[in-house]
Amino acid sequence: ELKVRTESLLKMKEAQDAVKHYQGELEATVEKRTADLRQALREMTEAQRRTHQAHLGTIERLALASEYKDEDTGNHIKRMSRYAELIARNLNLPFQQRETLLHASPMHDVGKIGTPDAILLKPGKLDDDEWVIMRQHTEIGHKILSGASSDLLASGAEIALSHHEKWDGSGYPKGLAGEDTPLLGRICAVADVFDALTSQRPYKDPFPNEKAVGIMKEGRGTQFEPRILDAFLGSLDEVVVIQESNRD
Repeated sequence: ELKVRTESLLKMKEAQDAVKHYQGELEATVEKRTADLRQALREMTEAQRRTHQAHLGTIERLALASEYKDEDTGNHIKRMSRYAELIARNLNLPFQQRETLLHASPMHDVGKIGTPDAILLKPGKLDDDEWVIMRQHTEIGHKILSGASSDLLASGAEIALSHHEKWDGSGYPKGLAGEDTPLLGRICAVADVFDALTSQRPYKDPFPNEKAVGIMKEGRGTQFEPRILDAFLGSLDEVVVIQESNRD
C-alpha cells in the first residue's frame, strides 16, 4: 500500500512539475509576444504619426502656394487658421472638429492659384469684369480640393467654396444664407475678414484692430453669424497674441 501510494504521489508530483514547467513556458511566450506586439504597435503608431505629419506638410505647402504671389500675406494663413481654431474653441466644438478646422482653413484661398496676377495684385479697386474673375477663386479652390479621400482636403474644399458667403445671403459664389452655409465656412468668414482688414494689401494699408472690430460689428447679423462673431470678439486678447506672434 505504501509503495502504491508513493508511486501515485510521485506521478502526481511529476504531473504538477510538468504543469508548472508548461505554465512557465507559456508565461514566457505570452510575455515575449506581448512585448513584440507592443513594439509593433509603437512602430505602427510612429509610422502613422509620420504619415499624418507628411500629409499636413503637403497641405501646408499647397496653402502656401496660393499665398506665394502676394508678398504681403506670408503669414496670413497662419493667423487666419489660428483665429478660426480660437472661434471653434469658444463655440465648444469637439476637439477633432477644431483640429480639422485648424489644418483645413489654410486652404481657403488655394483657388487664387488660378487668378491672374494683374487682378490679384492690382493696387486699385477691381472693375466689374475683374471682380467676376476674382470671385472665381472660390470655385477653382473647390475643384482643386474636391474628390480626394482625405477628410482634411474635403473640409478644405468646403471652406474654399463657402468662406465668402454671408449670413444674409449676399455673399458668393452661391448666395447661401444662414445655416445653409457650412459651419466651417461661416467660421472662416469671420477669421478671414478680420485678417484682411488688419493686414497690408496691394489696394489698402492695414487698419488698426479697433477700426477692424468696428467694421465687423457693423456686419453682425448681415455679413456674419452673430454667435460666431461674438465668439471671436470675446477673445480679443488671444487674437492679439496670435496676431503679434505671426506678423508678416
